[in-house]
Amino acid sequence: MARIDESRSFIPVRIAVLTVSDTRGLADDKSGQTLADRITEAGHILAARDIVTDDREKIRDKVLGWSKDAAIDVVITTGGTGFTGRDVTPEALEPIFEKRMDGFSEVFHRISYDKIGTSTIQSRATGGVVNATFVFVLPGSPGACKDAWDGILKAQLDYRHMPCNFVEIMPRLDEHLRRGKSAP
Repeated sequence: MARIDESRSFIPVRIAVLTVSDTRGLADDKSGQTLADRITEAGHILAARDIVTDDREKIRDKVLGWSKDAAIDVVITTGGTGFTGRDVTPEALEPIFEKRMDGFSEVFHRISYDKIGTSTIQSRATGGVVNATFVFVLPGSPGACKDAWDGILKAQLDYRHMPCNFVEIMPRLDEHLRRGKSAP
């Protein structure tokens, strides 16, 4: 059963938040602010925060840049996961995933279904690893950001969470890159 192991010390994680929107600025970015507040309330470090328009190259470039920054462990995006013509965040990021995290999407939809029913199918939330950095792609609503953080990310980004968590495997995310050509 999932539990917090109080004998382990909490390890703050450095998290960047990217809002994808053609209409929002930092002053009215409720989803990004929801994530920023939850990140710091949990004891983690808000390493960066930005907004880019719904443009594949801008989204990809920002996430790639952050994934190469040693001061950032995790990137969370919010926005652009729907089906309209401007919703392109999954198309921008899934091609650069070294490893895709299907379970993130599945658990997110399960949590979302309990709250909004079949409307959850209108989101293409996803997750993966880019340059040994976890990347989570969330819908652009504060409710969806709360659900993802409270229901998944808060626990998985806590080193004390048992039986396992993302923090304990972070140092090993780049093993395939370090093996290089010597891999069988």
